[in-house]
Amino acid sequence: MKTIAALLAAACAVLAPAQSLAQKFPEKPIRFIVPFPPGGGNDILARLLAPKMGESLGQPVVIDNRAGAGGNIGTDLAAKSPPDGYTIVIASNQVTMNPALYAKLPFDIEKDFAPVALAASVPMVLAVHPSVPANNVRDLIALAKANPGKYNHSTPGAGTPQHIAFEVFNHAAGINITHVPYKGTGPAIADLIAGQVQTAFGTMASLEQHVKAGKLRALAVATPKRSLAMPNVPTVAESALAGFDVSLWYSILAPAGTPAPILARLSAEVSKALAAPEVRDRLVSQGFEISYLPPEQMNALMKGDIARWGKALREIGLKLD
Repeated sequence: MKTIAALLAAACAVLAPAQSLAQKFPEKPIRFIVPFPPGGGNDILARLLAPKMGESLGQPVVIDNRAGAGGNIGTDLAAKSPPDGYTIVIASNQVTMNPALYAKLPFDIEKDFAPVALAASVPMVLAVHPSVPANNVRDLIALAKANPGKYNHSTPGAGTPQHIAFEVFNHAAGINITHVPYKGTGPAIADLIAGQVQTAFGTMASLEQHVKAGKLRALAVATPKRSLAMPNVPTVAESALAGFDVSLWYSILAPAGTPAPILARLSAEVSKALAAPEVRDRLVSQGFEISYLPPEQMNALMKGDIARWGKALREIGLKLD
């Protein structure tokens, strides 16, 4: 009995500081790192969540855009920040793809981060410049086969989900549309609209307005099901490549070692912000699908995705080192 009592006392001694910290949290502004320039899905989602979270927490949630290296610079900055809840980062499922792409990363996504929440997902759209004589996926594949080396596709950077989606597309279709990486979604889409590149996979949030304005033509979505935001646009799978599925989701992560009570508080605030009508309506209008998950389920999703993309990218033979 004495041993059990001693163990309980030791456990309480360990938990007490974390609980005390959580009760006082937050006592200063929270930095919300976006590892890409303004304009992309990460940035749009973070800027909608931050004000509502700040209102509820009683402290500002400040956006900090830290672009570079396909998102790895900002993500690494978050990994190396103090695990006190005052730094969080928005991360797409790029972080579950990168372990298979790079032999060396500045951080370990499984060891260096603690999941806060899954926030949302957004379909990626395969779009072309209006000058490209393709009205569907089969047309684009036929053009690429008939004109090797002629067509390029833009991405927000090497190793991003948009890049992976096109590499999977190239491999499945037996074509080679050339990759042109940019430093973020904004410039990648700007050059697509200008016709400097001919095609791209982009998020619904970044492309929908340009498709509706006639500046781009949407051929398909990369998800298994059609998007409610563009119900007339077919999936890649139903158009030409059965089984094609490159879904894009966004999570909130904190440095590993962040106390569980603080993670729970932050997660609850993400959920509350997503439920706010003005946030929900804005997200849905831009093609996002709200898909909140708490830390435990987010952790399981990440582990499953790491295994899935490790297998898929080995089959394609894609490495970025």
